[in-house]
Amino acid sequence: MVKNVMEKQEKLQEKCLTRRPWCVKINCCLEAIIMTKKEEVISLASQYIRDVPGFPKPGVTFKDIVPVFEHPEYFVKVFEVMVEELEKNNIQFDKIICPEARGFLFGPGIGLKMNKGVVLARKPGKLPCPGVSYSYDLEYGSETLEISKDSIKPGERFLVVDDLLATGGSGKAVCNLVEQCGGEVAGVLFYIELTPLNGRKMFGNCPVISIVPIDAY
Repeated sequence: MVKNVMEKQEKLQEKCLTRRPWCVKINCCLEAIIMTKKEEVISLASQYIRDVPGFPKPGVTFKDIVPVFEHPEYFVKVFEVMVEELEKNNIQFDKIICPEARGFLFGPGIGLKMNKGVVLARKPGKLPCPGVSYSYDLEYGSETLEISKDSIKPGERFLVVDDLLATGGSGKAVCNLVEQCGGEVAGVLFYIELTPLNGRKMFGNCPVISIVPIDAY
């Protein structure tokens, strides 16, 4: 997808150099410059996402998004696009739930922007109060998430927010945790999606939104 956006811009720029008269050339150049906010976020993503081969184990290439948070001029655009995509897809929800740790970096900001409460799904041993847990397998191991037992009320609708959709195991685990407590999942939202892994199949008919699809990993 990132490649497709860049190819689109290159084709438009090429038209600028070949079309006549000069007024058409100017219009075409403006067309090449103007992108939607989502296209801009996608086209700039490669500048802020680092590939770390062999982490956390050999054969895995980790997508390091730390630079995203170091550059607020880009990070704020990511937030704006996330909110716009939720509104465009008419995702109706009562609260947000996000998994530790990088989900915490996206969920609360969206919650503030949309005036929604946020439930934090913690790793084992972090909760001071009795909790509800769910264990699941990852591409490179296993994990458990816990929430306080009173964080989810029966019938509440939740938006699951995380940084990355790979095989879908983490996101699906959060969905299962919500449903285990009597809540409903209104949709799932990710900053990055590794599209070749087709992780969205894990969510069935549940709406899945990703901002930056990555074709290679």
